[in-house]
Amino acid sequence: MPNDKISSKYDLEERTQKFGEDIIEFAKKIPKNAITLPLINQLVKAGTSVGANYMEANGADSKKDFIHKIGISKREAKETKHWLRMVVKAEPILKEKAEILWKEAEELNLIFSKIVRSCRK
Repeated sequence: MPNDKISSKYDLEERTQKFGEDIIEFAKKIPKNAITLPLINQLVKAGTSVGANYMEANGADSKKDFIHKIGISKREAKETKHWLRMVVKAEPILKEKAEILWKEAEELNLIFSKIVRSCRK
């Protein structure tokens, strides 16, 4: 598993995988109770799906399939932002770390949006 921080910033596959890993580490820190357990589940599903769908996009059989998979990554990044907000509502003490992840999810969303727009031209 590569860990070169300089090149990984520009390697979207590595970046999306690192994002998923960061979501997992964040989720481990969320106190478990009746409110947070479903939020943790949804957050981890969405956050780790970003990279999985990006990897699937890279193996797509057609341009249409590539755009579809990138679109899924984009939606999962947006969904991750939603779940981060809900976690902060349930556990305000986690706001600072959640904001960092939220910003990365937003950046990924913008990147995927640009890729889709470029592919459709």
